[in-house]
Amino acid sequence: MALKIKPDGSQKNMTVRGDTLSSQLSPLLFLAFIFLLNFTGRVVFAPLMPTLEREVAITHSRAGTLFFLITLGYFISVLSSGFVSSRLTHRKTIVLSAASLGLALLFVPLCTQLWSTAIALFFVGLASGLYLPSAIAILTSVINSKHWGKALAIHELAPTLGFILAPLLSEVFLRFFSWRGVPAFLGAWSIILGVAFARFGRGGEFHGEPPGFGSFKALLKRPSFLIMIALFGLGLVGNYGIFTMLPLYLVTDRGLEQNWANTLIALSRISGIGMTFLAGLVTDRLGPRKTLIGAFLLTGSATVLLGLFPYPWIVIPIFIQPMLAVCFFPAGFAALSFIGSAKVRSVAVSLAVPLGFLFGGGAVPFGISLMGEMGFFGLGVSLAGGLVLLGTFLAWHLKLASHQPQSS
Repeated sequence: MALKIKPDGSQKNMTVRGDTLSSQLSPLLFLAFIFLLNFTGRVVFAPLMPTLEREVAITHSRAGTLFFLITLGYFISVLSSGFVSSRLTHRKTIVLSAASLGLALLFVPLCTQLWSTAIALFFVGLASGLYLPSAIAILTSVINSKHWGKALAIHELAPTLGFILAPLLSEVFLRFFSWRGVPAFLGAWSIILGVAFARFGRGGEFHGEPPGFGSFKALLKRPSFLIMIALFGLGLVGNYGIFTMLPLYLVTDRGLEQNWANTLIALSRISGIGMTFLAGLVTDRLGPRKTLIGAFLLTGSATVLLGLFPYPWIVIPIFIQPMLAVCFFPAGFAALSFIGSAKVRSVAVSLAVPLGFLFGGGAVPFGISLMGEMGFFGLGVSLAGGLVLLGTFLAWHLKLASHQPQSS
């Protein structure tokens, strides 16, 4: 038996079937597939952007604006997801997210003007942001607590696989169809999985809890938490932000063929699967602060080189940079665990992650696109690397408790 914490603070018993993780894989893999489509639906426009720029006749800066709108929608949605799940249930919120994301992606191919494309992509971000908080709540309710770490690690493989799938899927469709087929394909599957989860999915028949703004205010008074918000923003620059601009940069500034650029990007992300687990081991051994210092120093340096190297030498940082960038996340989430009690840590994650995405996945890619439009694409990438290097200094001054925080 496992205990389920209800929104009012009371507890009730909830049966968790089986004692091994293998006996609980069904709901885990179901959600992981939904997460894979959720994440791929957001990032797939990066490898499609060189084609989209030509067809819709937009500039680099307007391309950057489109990515910012996806991130803005995601930011708003994650912050408000607690209000949605408190009115619906976590289960219905997952269904709503998958179905609405599918509809938004299906609308994208119908857009022929920049303004309609921008609106559609904003709703792509808005729909996808509802998923993660409810998914974590469901996973931790249907899976035995002693398997939470392994289960969440499997679930969090979806973004790494999405980084690989997005460019490969784009190239397959561009070889035979229009770029519009890619969001249509992902949108249809998102709706199918949403309906399937409503019919066959397990767990989530309980309400979420709306965020307490008093908790937000208390956290924002802590210097260590303000540093962690900045570190999450810079960590996402090195991972998500660079990915969104990399295909456009390689094709328009470094002269690579689009199919070769997307193939290189997909292959370069494979190492992230193993590096994430390795970074977790290093974090356990050295501690989150030292791991963060090393991750920002190495990732920032590789990102600077990514903006400086010509072809074919640029292939080296193309492979090294993402391998190092994923090392931030195990240490980053571990550092957040030192913020305070379990309730405070939950609020810390729900605030630090969307704020980090808004900066690292929205504002910085837009800045890189502006530099690209002025003819300094490589400089823009290197300056983003300089920002990531700034994380080394911030992590050095991060003050964490020398003991594990209490669990409640």
